[in-house]
Amino acid sequence: MAKILVLGAGLGGMAAAYEIRAALGKDHPITVVGDSPQFNFTPSNPWLAIGWRKPADIRIDAAPALARHAIDFIHATAEKVLPTENKVRLVDGRILDYDFLVITTGPRLAFDEVPGLGPTTGFTQSVCTGAHAESAWQAYQEFLKNPGPIVVGAVQGASCYGPAYEFAMILDADLRKRKLRDRVPMTYVTAEPYIGHMGLGGVGDSKGLLESELRQRHIKWITNARVTAVEAGKVKVDEVDGKGIVSQSHELPFAYSMLLPAFTGVDAVRGIEGLGNPRGFILIDEHQRNPTFRNIFSAGVCVAIPPVEATPVPTGAPKTGFMIESMVTAIAHNLRDELAGREGKARATWNAVCLADMGDTGAAFVALPQIPPRNVTWAKVGKWVHLAKVAFEKYYLRKMRTGNTDPIYEKYVMKALGIERLKSESKPH
Repeated sequence: MAKILVLGAGLGGMAAAYEIRAALGKDHPITVVGDSPQFNFTPSNPWLAIGWRKPADIRIDAAPALARHAIDFIHATAEKVLPTENKVRLVDGRILDYDFLVITTGPRLAFDEVPGLGPTTGFTQSVCTGAHAESAWQAYQEFLKNPGPIVVGAVQGASCYGPAYEFAMILDADLRKRKLRDRVPMTYVTAEPYIGHMGLGGVGDSKGLLESELRQRHIKWITNARVTAVEAGKVKVDEVDGKGIVSQSHELPFAYSMLLPAFTGVDAVRGIEGLGNPRGFILIDEHQRNPTFRNIFSAGVCVAIPPVEATPVPTGAPKTGFMIESMVTAIAHNLRDELAGREGKARATWNAVCLADMGDTGAAFVALPQIPPRNVTWAKVGKWVHLAKVAFEKYYLRKMRTGNTDPIYEKYVMKALGIERLKSESKPH
């Protein structure tokens, strides 16, 4: 009997717990540790931030959902992973031991790297967490009483650009419905070298597609942008050239702003030699296993993936929901084989599939594999993407509530996209 500890109860952690239970049966105890008692469907946070969803619409109680599959849940924050002792220390002083550890913590949000950034001690909003999205909705309601300029985007070092594009266009759609759009100049600010780069070096004609969508919505943009500081009602931005030299500085006024931060690893895993890189992201091999501590696996935003390419302003590589699903499937198969005395050889595909809502339409981006050169790459816009994302929300919340791991969404929706077997065991690039 092996004790399996899953650290993190988000998209990766919940899916990992269910898939590991399905792969191993009930002979091995599984415990999930999460810093919130509820699972929050993060891809719906932009909708929550403008009132198109309520918190209860996109959340489920983690403990009873996991208990249905004989998975224990501990609501607590991890203080430190102790890999040489096979233990995790919680902030309340408890010590949890494990035989295998699966790290799915997601990221630490590095608002502190830009003065004035963030919803707690700064002046900007965020859609990175459910709590942040709720705060953004409160701020948006105040904004609607006295509309003014909006600045949306992602700062240097960010690795998650889809939600920034989504939020800019959802705001545009909502303001048009309210007959307020003519009173709200909008600017999209991004570290990307060009619109549609998305940390992926572009996907199909994502550049032309997204530039066209922004133009149609009268949203101006600044690329190669380094946000130097945020003050009350003002974002300071240095725009650099291809060599990283400042070509122009901007002071953008705003009455409302949402800027995505850069990520690091969470404090519980940072500074542990052999476990993570200098930014605190977990080092893994092609089987999702840490090369130094062989009984530690990791999946999701917390894993170390190098940038797709060097850019004048640093950009990170995204980890989409479909990629995370592929990672946790590989972990479950490798744990099953390890416990059966076989070498685990399952590998995630690391394909990038993004469904970006635009309020009244949407854009789909597919990069197979994520890092060029690719076998498949395309980007398309249509109302069907909006409907597909709504369907995915409903599917995934049902999956988290019931633990049903049957990939029905992948099977049918991805077939409609013309993509087969996103989670096949092909070697990641």
